[in-house]
Amino acid sequence: MPLLSTISKGESLKKHRQQIEVPLDCSAYELTKSCPRSYPTTTDEEDPDSNLNATCPEYFRWIHEDLRPWAYTGITLDMVERAKATANFRLVVLNGTAYVEQYQKAFQTRDVFTLWGILQLLRKYPGKLPDLDLMFDCVDWPVIKSIDYGGPNATTPPPLFRYCKDNETLDIVFPDWSFWGWPEIQVKSWVPLLNDLMVGNQRMGWDEREPHAYWKGNPEVAETRQDLLKCNVSDQQDWGARVFAQDWKKESKAGYKTSNLADQCVHRFKIYVEGSAWSVSEKYILACDSVTLLVQPRYFDFFTRSLKPLQHYWPIKPNDKCRSIKHAVDWGNTHQQE
Repeated sequence: MPLLSTISKGESLKKHRQQIEVPLDCSAYELTKSCPRSYPTTTDEEDPDSNLNATCPEYFRWIHEDLRPWAYTGITLDMVERAKATANFRLVVLNGTAYVEQYQKAFQTRDVFTLWGILQLLRKYPGKLPDLDLMFDCVDWPVIKSIDYGGPNATTPPPLFRYCKDNETLDIVFPDWSFWGWPEIQVKSWVPLLNDLMVGNQRMGWDEREPHAYWKGNPEVAETRQDLLKCNVSDQQDWGARVFAQDWKKESKAGYKTSNLADQCVHRFKIYVEGSAWSVSEKYILACDSVTLLVQPRYFDFFTRSLKPLQHYWPIKPNDKCRSIKHAVDWGNTHQQE
């Protein structure tokens, strides 16, 4: 599972992470509808990551929490198949081979890159991934509502995997597709992108960066983002924020030259605000080694429930964004050592 890492000011440049990727030869896919199993099915080699941490990352405990609804009942075939209603694909792993049935095409290549991550898992740990059968929904919004499965006569909820959930839903969270790449907007997979961000973080110290809070994104997808636009600098007021609306059509025509994530680590503060649900931008903002001003979110992904306020981010009030941002920026700029 991908890990997040950042560099602190004054810390020497960390050794770049190595991309662990086993290429697939699927040149005969159109004829066979499968990729050849020209790779080991078992391994005796020690996991190269096994000694990096003595304990599991904090977010591992949430795996058990997400599976709690089935702790006493187990998961039956009927439960899995009831999740088909909204799923994009079904994944079955049997004896180390992955089988996929597509029900509906996902937006862009979310499904392709999600599956690519699972194939890399099979390659990295041959013979160690247990047989499984799961449904995956690549849409942003969780759909398995807790209220529908409460009470004495309630049925057990269907287990459905997706990228995020909230406190009112039972969807099972899984790392989003962009960890393995987002080619439509030219975002690299996590390891090479993290290396780029590490280099970008080293270009200037925190005290040398722009003393403002920065955000750039699509405001049309959520009211909370449209509300954030009110915090931009104007002739009448400076809330300490520099907010920019992203025009994806214009960016596409320009080859995304002004959307390089590694070039955006030049502000002391960066704002995270949700879109229509959670946003993949959160991990990029956190990795920028600026102070993350996080507008209180509704949704969370696989790692964000383990983030702690005033340790990993500065909380921003969702209903009083401008004053809350200004307070954070003013305090940060006058207490730079802290």
